Amino acid sequence: MPETSLVIRTFNEEHSLGGLFEGLDGQGYRDFETIVVDSGSFDRTREIARKNTEKIIRIASHDFTFGHSLNVGIQNSTGRFIAIVSAHTVPLDKDWLGNLVEPLHDQQVAMVYGLQRGRADSKFSEYHDFERTFGVKRRVLKPPDFFANNANSAVRRDLWEQHQFDEVLPGLEDIEWAKYWMERNYLVVYQPTAGIFHIHRETWPQVRRRYYREAQAGKWIGIRGRRHIPSEIGREVAYFFSDLNKATRKGTLFDKVAEIARFRYEKAVGSVTGVWNGAYTNNPMKRVQYHFVRNCQAVVIHGPGRASLDTIDIPPLKPGEVLIRVAYEGICATDLEILEGRLGYYKSGMAKYPIVPGHEFSGTVVAVGARVEGAGEGDRVVVECIQGCGECVACRKGNAIGCVQRTEVGVIGKNGGYSEYVITASRFVHKLPPQLKLAQAFLCEPMAVVSKGIKRLQNHASVHGRNCAVIGAGTIGHMAARVLAANGYRTTVFDRNAKRLEALAGTEIRVSEELKNLDDFDSVVEATGNLSALNTVLANLAPGATLLLLGLPYGPMDFNFENIVSSDKTVIGSVGSGAQDFREAIATLPRIDVSAFSKAIFPLAEFSEAWQSARSGTQLKAVLCLDPAAEDEGR
Repeated sequence: MPETSLVIRTFNEEHSLGGLFEGLDGQGYRDFETIVVDSGSFDRTREIARKNTEKIIRIASHDFTFGHSLNVGIQNSTGRFIAIVSAHTVPLDKDWLGNLVEPLHDQQVAMVYGLQRGRADSKFSEYHDFERTFGVKRRVLKPPDFFANNANSAVRRDLWEQHQFDEVLPGLEDIEWAKYWMERNYLVVYQPTAGIFHIHRETWPQVRRRYYREAQAGKWIGIRGRRHIPSEIGREVAYFFSDLNKATRKGTLFDKVAEIARFRYEKAVGSVTGVWNGAYTNNPMKRVQYHFVRNCQAVVIHGPGRASLDTIDIPPLKPGEVLIRVAYEGICATDLEILEGRLGYYKSGMAKYPIVPGHEFSGTVVAVGARVEGAGEGDRVVVECIQGCGECVACRKGNAIGCVQRTEVGVIGKNGGYSEYVITASRFVHKLPPQLKLAQAFLCEPMAVVSKGIKRLQNHASVHGRNCAVIGAGTIGHMAARVLAANGYRTTVFDRNAKRLEALAGTEIRVSEELKNLDDFDSVVEATGNLSALNTVLANLAPGATLLLLGLPYGPMDFNFENIVSSDKTVIGSVGSGAQDFREAIATLPRIDVSAFSKAIFPLAEFSEAWQSARSGTQLKAVLCLDPAAEDEGR
């Protein structure tokens, strides 16, 4: 049984947790175990924790309070001393933990808390607040000097068993516990030789909420009240000018003045409203917002020609929904049409801005809502783009494109894959086989479109020949040509872009930059959406031949359908895809060479450069990589 149990509370700490464990590995004091209490992380927090400890306790985000998570961790521990450290901290040195627990050998000491320091990436004012709060001299606290901080503390188990941490308080559970035992003649010790770096990554709303929660908690436990408000405001004003002075002496005033003002404002407003009229919400979903930052980076198109990389909220999961961490997102011509305001859905008002685009993505399920079947955490998946209501006549026939209530991921009414995380109903999720990597699987959506179209072509009774032409060597045309060739069709691809045709070099597929001799083909797949190309095809299509239209948009045109009727020609339209098409795409992708689609990969922050690459036509596909770790793992 170890002398000390170290409890770490986590929520989406992948950026810092590894550094903490590295610091723990280097501690000179070794008589400890580690317990991680995770409150619904959906990043790689638990993966990191599993590599470093066997004790990982999970609680739901809506059940979280600081006191509850600590009590759960301690209940699953064995040490006679309980050390507590924030997941976004790093020990200052190898003596941190030993120095932290050493005072607990004195039977009169109930609790110890240690020094905290900011780092270069800390907010300037918080950096200096740490210096003001945590000095360099050891202190023994006695009433009414009630203070402690569970970002870096240690308590005795025997006393915790008599009085556990308050599970109702929205914060300051550490001070409440210290106050309880100080009023019973026990000591709280500040140990400056037990130091950590404390790194907050809070948004400004989270800064306000933190101080609101703490002010409300202070009011509940009787150490703060309305009478303290003038001194609270006065202190923040004094600290504001002190921070300005410090920034001036460091030569960073110009860079830091706005941040200093914002921090002092958010802290003061949060503290005053928490004491004056704050009412900590009893709604579990609202309470989650007070404790956790649930947001991510996403490209948002705000209107024609207006797009930016924004921070967007990740809403709580509803029953039947899953949260997916996006790995790869393929850039489609539809995305550019939305950006440029050319897509018909936006002209008609059927779709509205703002929208996070992207419907060709792969990723990993990281959280599931209630009543989800067929998908679980860790599943590697792709998602159907066209999502019907599931109840109307069209949906019951398997024709979601005919659903008047349908949404389309990244197009109509549902944010898409230009985002670190995407929420979708689990019934539209398809798991990937081991042989299909995430770096390939983002192509499932265009492959599903191709599968649906070719199936309609093959099912047409008049199609007897095996000589096919594909107009356009972009994503859809390239894939259609490869699938047709794999199914025994003699295939020729036409495109004016020689770079695209080069991607088919070394295959049995013929290529041509000149659109001619179309009357040699039994069937033609038009995959450009170009009106001029369509006119040429219609004028030169052989009698009895079949034309499959996979391109969008074509636009208005004058055409005499007598040419179709009198020559026994057939025109088939196909758009989108469904569940069966996705299943066929998942089965098909591992069997064909798709390496040509991975030549131009960009991080999310370089979305503009990726769009430019897509417009230029120099690459077959521009791809966003949103999860470099998935790429490194070869998923």
